[in-house]
Amino acid sequence: MKATLLAIAAGLCWGVGELFTKSVLHTHKVGPITAIAVRSTVAIPILWIAWFIAVKVAKTEPADWYRADTPTLLKLVCGSGILAGAAAMICFYAALNFGEISRIKPIAFALAPAVASVLAFAFLGETISVRKVIGIAAILGGVVLLTGR
Repeated sequence: MKATLLAIAAGLCWGVGELFTKSVLHTHKVGPITAIAVRSTVAIPILWIAWFIAVKVAKTEPADWYRADTPTLLKLVCGSGILAGAAAMICFYAALNFGEISRIKPIAFALAPAVASVLAFAFLGETISVRKVIGIAAILGGVVLLTGR
């Protein structure tokens, strides 16, 4: 239940936040790279405060994460930092600059879990049931219907 509520909160924050972003981009006074740079600059201190609370106060995160083995740190930096943190957000904000949020958001946010589910099955050993495959297909089909001309 906690995971579902947090996912709902994330979806609501992203939905409203990207609406503001699209509105800002629409003024043509701010470009997509500026928008993502501001987003990241504002987010970083908040994230480090949350990290401090999680590590020092709540003790829900390892404090010595930086001592992880090299493959773990490379996946953190390259996968989470470069691919998801920078490249994906640059592409997403550039797409918002050129396209309608009602088309861009569903494409990005449906493709991401579909790809993650397949890769998690292939590389992490997560289960992929017929129900999950049908659900992914339904989501992707819905996005095609939603975003098609």
